[in-house]
Amino acid sequence: MAIIVTGSSGLLGSALVRALRADGTRVVRLVRRAPQGADESFWNPGKGLIDPAALQGAQAVVHLAGAGINDRRWNDDFKREVVRSRVEGTRTLVKALTELPVKPRALLSASAIGFYGDTGDREVDETAPPGAGFLAQDVVVPWEAETVPAEEAGIRVALLRTGLVLSGEGGMLPKLLPIFKLGLGAPLGSGGQYWSWISIDDWVGAVLHILNNQEISGPVNLTAPEPATNAEFTKALGEAVHRPTMPLAVPGFALRTAIGGFAEEGVLTGQRVMPRRLLESGYTFRHTRLSEALAAVL
Repeated sequence: MAIIVTGSSGLLGSALVRALRADGTRVVRLVRRAPQGADESFWNPGKGLIDPAALQGAQAVVHLAGAGINDRRWNDDFKREVVRSRVEGTRTLVKALTELPVKPRALLSASAIGFYGDTGDREVDETAPPGAGFLAQDVVVPWEAETVPAEEAGIRVALLRTGLVLSGEGGMLPKLLPIFKLGLGAPLGSGGQYWSWISIDDWVGAVLHILNNQEISGPVNLTAPEPATNAEFTKALGEAVHRPTMPLAVPGFALRTAIGGFAEEGVLTGQRVMPRRLLESGYTFRHTRLSEALAAVL
């Protein structure tokens, strides 16, 4: 039996595929280009195209596909693409899964802690309601809603509400490193906004834990148990690269001018998120302290 993975060429997907294959698991990757081997199958989520034969007999599906929210400057067209890529992709996949005569046991579908909106310094876990704003109301809420038919069809559904993933191979960290290595790292805005992070090793470990634990369903926060403020993150990253950081923060108006709407919801606000479901289910984090995680991934 195979594990089906979408979004397998991205940072998270490629790390997960490596881990699954290292354990001897057969992986089938759904790709949006011509397949290059027996372990790949074409799909076009925007057009609702998917080969049911590729899904038949799958043990589980891990759905990670979707446009990166900070790939481009936010404008109306790109915001529509962010929503469309998630909603249409999930809808196409879930429809195909529910029509299979033998359905997979589990669907692990990507989500984000943006669901909670700006939480300030208030701790939230998976029981918290959705927050306000584009990411919460226009992206994550409708994205997660597309998995409901799979749950109604008897498939165990886990929603992977992922925080800031720390990796030296991609994501936000490699974009910050050149600045910090020059000694120009600085807090952003107030510096008090919480960045709920997780190391790439723990993200993969948590997904494998969820795959293998039949009792876990619904939203699961993929974040370390000790979120850090942006100011704390800045200090820790400076120490990790052995460089000083700037005493003055980058003002919010400058960030809004430089990167647009993403600054407001993705940088200047934050979520203080706790991984209650992971901890209660017995997952043991490899990295609970930010300094340890940065040392490991760098």
